[in-house]
Amino acid sequence: MTSADLVLPPTDQQTPSAALLQSPDVQPLEAALADTRVLIEEHGYVVVLYPSSLPLAFERRLHTVRSLLETDRIALLRTPLPPLGLAVLVRQLRQLSLAGFSAGVVASAARLLSHYIHSGALLNSVARLDRVPVSLKSHAKSWVPGSQFGVVAAPEPQLIRIGNGSLTGPPFATHLLVAKGQLQSDWVTGTLAPAWQVQAVQEAALPADSSRWWGTGKLVEFAAYLPDYAVLHQLVSSVMRTRCHWCGMELIGDRCAFCSAPLAQREHQQPANGVMNTGQSAQ
Repeated sequence: MTSADLVLPPTDQQTPSAALLQSPDVQPLEAALADTRVLIEEHGYVVVLYPSSLPLAFERRLHTVRSLLETDRIALLRTPLPPLGLAVLVRQLRQLSLAGFSAGVVASAARLLSHYIHSGALLNSVARLDRVPVSLKSHAKSWVPGSQFGVVAAPEPQLIRIGNGSLTGPPFATHLLVAKGQLQSDWVTGTLAPAWQVQAVQEAALPADSSRWWGTGKLVEFAAYLPDYAVLHQLVSSVMRTRCHWCGMELIGDRCAFCSAPLAQREHQQPANGVMNTGQSAQ
């Protein structure tokens, strides 16, 4: 991980922690190379999740380290999830790392599981929110004293003014993780949680990057997620696995998490009889 506050406490005694990668502001390149080399030697593979809001210099450092080490054992996964949702995803991958899945499957499971995390926030203003579509009307209402907005950034963007509409929640049972900023409100726990029929509510510390991500420090961030390890395991297990035609890593989905190569198209695959399949049926 690229920030310590994105490493949530484990839900059980078996879930491992996560290694923290330092920014170039505080760690020289030589030290970053040495630390990453140790991680590869100890664990075999390194899966790095980082937010799309990560400073460009830090993102370049990650790619530089992978390039200089000349290794195909580092997966760099950039995600648009808000900070608290990303923290939930990281914990889920930490849980799955002990499930016997290959590194390629665990890494590519990040895209799958992110669709099951409903990440949002209660905001006092959307005037500086640039990661979710905001209408001119909503911008104007941000200047009305006392206005508050409910926003869901993922898996599909939603925005409402509190008291005018509701946010569509997940169609499956979830727990709700809540991180309070400077906004004093019980709307998330008192209104949203019952409306979404969450099974439990837990609190967490607000990630340091949340205020910048949402455009205001007056917020309450939340993330609804699948809490059951067995369900997560079933989700990943149910997806067909294949081998990357470029680097050979096992994967689920349509793209390799380690080399970013897309899944080979069926028409380019050679069947057992040696005849190229064009995807067209015989006439």
